[in-house]
Amino acid sequence: METEVLLDAGAVTRCRRRVHLEADPSMRGTPLAPPDPAGEQRRADAAAHRMEIRRRLVEAVPGDWVTVPRELPARERARITEQALADGASRIWGALLPADQVGHRRGGAELLIRAGEGYLPLLVVRHRITDPGAGAVTAPPTELDPARAVVDEQRKVRSQPRDQLRLAHLRRMLEALGLAAHQPLGGVIGLDADVVLWHDLAAPTWPGGRSALAEYDARFADRVAVARAAATGAPALAEPSRILECRSCPWWPTCEAELRAVRDVSLVVRGEDAVELRRAGVSTVDKLAALDPADEPPIVWTSGPFADAVALARAWLADLTVVRRVPEVTVPRGDVEVDVDMESFGESGAYLWGCLLSGADIGMARGYRSFVTWDPLPTVDEARSFAEFWAWLREVRERTAAAGLTFRAYCYNAMAENRWLFGSVDRFAGLDGIPAKREVQSFVDSAEWVDLFRAVSDQFLCSRGKGLKVVAPVAGFSWRDPEAGGEASMRWYRDAVGMDGAELDQAQRKRLLRYNEDDVRATQVLRHWMSGPANEIPYMNDL
Repeated sequence: METEVLLDAGAVTRCRRRVHLEADPSMRGTPLAPPDPAGEQRRADAAAHRMEIRRRLVEAVPGDWVTVPRELPARERARITEQALADGASRIWGALLPADQVGHRRGGAELLIRAGEGYLPLLVVRHRITDPGAGAVTAPPTELDPARAVVDEQRKVRSQPRDQLRLAHLRRMLEALGLAAHQPLGGVIGLDADVVLWHDLAAPTWPGGRSALAEYDARFADRVAVARAAATGAPALAEPSRILECRSCPWWPTCEAELRAVRDVSLVVRGEDAVELRRAGVSTVDKLAALDPADEPPIVWTSGPFADAVALARAWLADLTVVRRVPEVTVPRGDVEVDVDMESFGESGAYLWGCLLSGADIGMARGYRSFVTWDPLPTVDEARSFAEFWAWLREVRERTAAAGLTFRAYCYNAMAENRWLFGSVDRFAGLDGIPAKREVQSFVDSAEWVDLFRAVSDQFLCSRGKGLKVVAPVAGFSWRDPEAGGEASMRWYRDAVGMDGAELDQAQRKRLLRYNEDDVRATQVLRHWMSGPANEIPYMNDL
């Protein structure tokens, strides 16, 4: 009898090697990476979000609702769902569809909505699904009839491929049951829960004019082939290769051991370039390091200068975290300097702006100070803390200019800070102290705002990543908290504000402020190091 293979919707966006490992009977019982507490918390938050949306919908939308309890065993959930479908229920919450043995599919939806003789799937997700703009097809958040949706002049679709591919998966499962609605539509309610966004799964909205259904079908067929090969002991169709997803994959310890054992080239070159290098015979870090960086690459190269890849391979072999890309490292400096680090809680807002003032005396207290709200996000009090931060920064800049001195402000990866600078201006426009967008834009566009991540990326090769927690220790900095990190800070924040009715923890507030202070001190130390001592580390051309 052929080994059964059933895949959920996540398989189409999951690493092919992970699909193989999960389907391989010989890998059962293999130790996995421990669960990520931050990931577990995100899943718990998503579950709470789903239940809140269910409460709102049941209260606002009359009629017959069938709820399938998620705590029941999968077999019982599928049985209840199947009975509700047979009864023609108008709305089925928590549906788990019967497994599609022929199509190799399994899965469920937060909500199935009766439409004519069939059903439409609707997802409830804890991320944003639209951006300011126009063109999205939306309906009010408690209007579940897509016929009442309109083209929204205030919103455009935010790119969330997983949502569309999951809807396509559910569409194919409903088709297998003969219960798909006539129109190939799927709905999503997002984090803000301000609209239902409807996707036309047959529309040519994907690259090359493909539809979500066509993209899904191609990906799913590939993943089924990978899983069936693994399940039956056939030659593997997916081999390990390091990609971005590896950071959070439970199978990474297994793949890392295999990759290190053979010194695989993907340890320093990721993505399709690593795949193509293997095909060209450059399968190991050693072989890449042996190439002449001045020669043409052996493949069509897409990952920046090829010489950088060769130098990275040589740095990896020499166990060097960073090497110089340039003969002399420089960084813009000012008479007065401010290091800035923002702390946010997911998509909910930015609760803390930390600043470190140093340099010439301009009559303001030097050192670290924070602008923070401890009201649980989202909160309008965020506007107050942001306005106070901006007023302080404006005063520093004005006093510096009045003294005839130069000013620089620094952050590490300006994309994050810029996102919440402009986001705060947009969300709180008109409230006391909120600056005009043009004032923020002028600052961001000026030479006064320095992104140290960009300076590091331009002037160094980093064999273990370019994050601040990797690079700053090379400059001699260490964090006081052994758990310091963005993911951990999410847990601390929940305790610091007493989220979900828990008792607030003052110690976690102090911990967050200490962590934020260390972040800005880290960029200060990194900048000072780049201004001199960094020129003593190996230069890539000398490796």
